[in-house]
Amino acid sequence: MNAHHEHEFEAAPGLPEPLPRGERMIWQGSPDFRMLAIHAFHVRKLALYFSAMLALQWLYLSADPLAPLLRPLLTSAGMALLALGLLTAIAWFSARTTLYTLTDRRIVMRIGIVLTLTFNLPLRQVSGAAIKPQAGGHGDIALTLAGSDRIAWLNLWPHARPWQLRQPQPSLRCVPDAQSVGARIQQAWNAVHPDAVPVRGEVLTSPVRAPRETRVPTVTA
Repeated sequence: MNAHHEHEFEAAPGLPEPLPRGERMIWQGSPDFRMLAIHAFHVRKLALYFSAMLALQWLYLSADPLAPLLRPLLTSAGMALLALGLLTAIAWFSARTTLYTLTDRRIVMRIGIVLTLTFNLPLRQVSGAAIKPQAGGHGDIALTLAGSDRIAWLNLWPHARPWQLRQPQPSLRCVPDAQSVGARIQQAWNAVHPDAVPVRGEVLTSPVRAPRETRVPTVTA
């Protein structure tokens, strides 16, 4: 995927400073905004909800032959479309301003629409990961961080594993060809942890149609 250099302060797209000598980039990518709208901003679920509410409103108004029908329905439909349009636009801007970078030493997440934040996640501090497959080969890759350091969930959202509030997990959201990206993360992680011994879990590269989530092993050095 071609990276666009949109941030003047970056030394390279997605990177706040040049990579150190000897470090190489393995992969770079961004979320698919359509999948982000569906899975992070829940546009599809809200569309179904608004449709159900409009149907109930029509049934309620049609029960009274004297009640106006068309104008209230059009008003409600317009407000629903406006809300869905705004959420879709936010998803587009979020995907447009996000860039994930994998090197042979770390994962860098550049996120933020108005306030740009860059999170540098050394692979030595990543103890595990999980893929949540989505349609068309897309998927979320959630990272488990070792140690006591944590990133606030609100600072990460929507680039965080849903509902993991007490121990937020940075996530590469809705990335295309998620299994291939997961395999690259696995290979880079193995190179950084040559003496690691898997104690539970499954490898990241299991098929997309395997269980709902596949995991990188939790490890001990």
